[in-house]
Formats: sequence, structure tokens, C-alpha cells
Amino acid sequence: MKKFIWSFVTVLLLILAGYIYWKFYFVYSVGAKAGQLNTFQQKGFVFKTFEGKIIQSGFKANVQSNEFNFSVTDQKVIDILSRNSGRELNLHYKRYLGALPWRGVESYIVDSVLEVRGVVTEETIIKPK
Repeated sequence: MKKFIWSFVTVLLLILAGYIYWKFYFVYSVGAKAGQLNTFQQKGFVFKTFEGKIIQSGFKANVQSNEFNFSVTDQKVIDILSRNSGRELNLHYKRYLGALPWRGVESYIVDSVLEVRGVVTEETIIKPK
């Protein structure tokens, strides 16, 4: 009886570990999205994560723009997006089936910036104080 309980608990833990991996760490899809960076901000109560939104070109049937909400974990990507608000971007993302609080609110995680269109020189940028 003791061996049965031990085996049952072990199988249950393995199933739970597999579900957690599948839900939060398995990359469901990989792709790229392009659009104008509308917002990019750091927010959260306990875990301060960087969240952004791009507006994709094109219209739906009811003349509403398509929005792509995403989270960012890489500091290099955070720096690039912070400097390029309002510009046309091409972003590479990974989509997970679930969101983790320390990874961000969204299940779409942007891991690189493929292209920034309309980059101006360093002299024309006004830096915040």
C-alpha cells in the first residue's frame, strides 16, 4: 500500500511538472509583427515588467486598428524600444500559452527588434532630464 501511494504521488508530481512546463515555458509560436509603437511602459505592483503596444497597419471591417500587446524581458530590447516610441518597428516575438508574473502580463514576449524605420540621428533627439 505504501509503495502504491508513493508511485501515485510521483506520477501526479510528474504530470504537474509537465503541465507547468507546457503552460508557462513551452514556446507555442514564434513570429514577427510590424507596426507603430504606441505605448511602452514599466508597470506592476510586485514585479515591475515592461509592457508595450504596437498598432498594426490595416483595418478590420469596423474600421478599427489592430493592436499587438506584448511584454519584454531583455534589457537591450527595452533600451531600443524606450528610445523609439512612435516609430515603425518590426518586432520578433515568442508566444507562450500562459503568462508568468515576473515575465510580464502578456503571453507574447518580444525578444528582439528586427527593424526600426525612420531612425533620426543622435543630434535631433532631445534626451529627458
